[in-house]
Amino acid sequence: MRKIISLLLLQVIVLFSFAQQKSIAIQCGKMLDVRTGKILINQVILVKGNKIESITDAANFKQKTDSVIDLKDYFILPGLIDCHTHVLLQGDITTEDYDVQVLKESIPYRTLRASKSAHQSLLNGFTTIRDLGTEGAGYADVDIKKAINKNIIPGPRMFVSTLAINTTGHYLIAEKDYAWELKLPKGLQEITGADEGRKAVRTQIAYGADWIKIYADRGYVRLPNGGYKSIPNFTKEEIEAIADETLKSRKKLAAHAVTPDGIIYSINAGASSIEHGFGMNEECMQLMAKKNVFWCPTIYVNDFVAEGRAKAGSPINKYFTQSEPEVFKKAMSFGVKIAYGTDIGGYDWNEPQTKDFEFFVQYGMQPLQAIQTATINAAELLEQTGLIGELIPGAFADIIAVKENPLSNIKVLGDVKWVMKDGKVYKQSK
Repeated sequence: MRKIISLLLLQVIVLFSFAQQKSIAIQCGKMLDVRTGKILINQVILVKGNKIESITDAANFKQKTDSVIDLKDYFILPGLIDCHTHVLLQGDITTEDYDVQVLKESIPYRTLRASKSAHQSLLNGFTTIRDLGTEGAGYADVDIKKAINKNIIPGPRMFVSTLAINTTGHYLIAEKDYAWELKLPKGLQEITGADEGRKAVRTQIAYGADWIKIYADRGYVRLPNGGYKSIPNFTKEEIEAIADETLKSRKKLAAHAVTPDGIIYSINAGASSIEHGFGMNEECMQLMAKKNVFWCPTIYVNDFVAEGRAKAGSPINKYFTQSEPEVFKKAMSFGVKIAYGTDIGGYDWNEPQTKDFEFFVQYGMQPLQAIQTATINAAELLEQTGLIGELIPGAFADIIAVKENPLSNIKVLGDVKWVMKDGKVYKQSK
């Protein structure tokens, strides 16, 4: 009898919960199917709770709903996904810019600024982000994610990586630049040896990391033949231990890797995504395509910092700007999967988060392909296919609206007029 009563109570609770979910009918003038490129006219998206329940031709939609949103004058797309952000950074062209944030700004202060950055990302139309490292702010990205999930602050859905991992002495802040008596904080977790690498992975996961990030190489130089070299940061044993521990823990590995010296051993160890990759060659591209490894090109950030770093004595980013169009075109021809990632935070949050779309099209992508990098491709990288990056029944109700067809003018993505995330409207058209 008790079991029967318990089952009946559970059914009542489930039915009551379902009844409490508000329903919204969104009237769409034009809607993009990002998988096929088809433009659907006069559709109604039925949202119940935080999910899309159905998409129906307006002429056939008869259901009563709690509210109706009229977007008949707009072009509707799924919420965008940025696979490389730093909400806890506010732009660092030079090492001094970086040091000021890590050494002179408290973690609570940086976290307050990060909450504003996260909100800005949402208003920009990015309803999901993968944040790749707090850069000295501990596990504050986990706190921001929690605050967003609990509706304490507005922001995108977040996948976080806490503190990135590098080897001892190979990252900012450099001890040689300061009084040696000082014990300076670091922007990441340093390790020496395979066992410390495994421990670092376990530590990051224990504190809430969804992804593990490594800095795979440093010391970039351009070769006489136009190629690039760097110094690998890890020994073979170290990087393989980090990757093995990551994969055994059912997490994925993102590698900051710029040249073949960092890219190839990261892929062979088990990295799922290569971040930046400005100096990759054909061997890298073949390996990435073969092993289904994604590339986050982060083009605009390189362009943004190039001039300032050249004036400070480091011209390497200017060299990358010269070679990157050809690198991008070759990577496309080799079938490398590209996921949208900006590295915003590495450049100022007041700058456009959609600038990379323009570079993608300029370098040879069709507008639909560029949009797919920030929708279905990014969803695949994050193992969220069917939940984000598409307007389909069962997906989260992450929806944006613009005034023009982005397939005709990709720049319109930089002027998002309306944003819904998880069934809640965060930006209204004026």
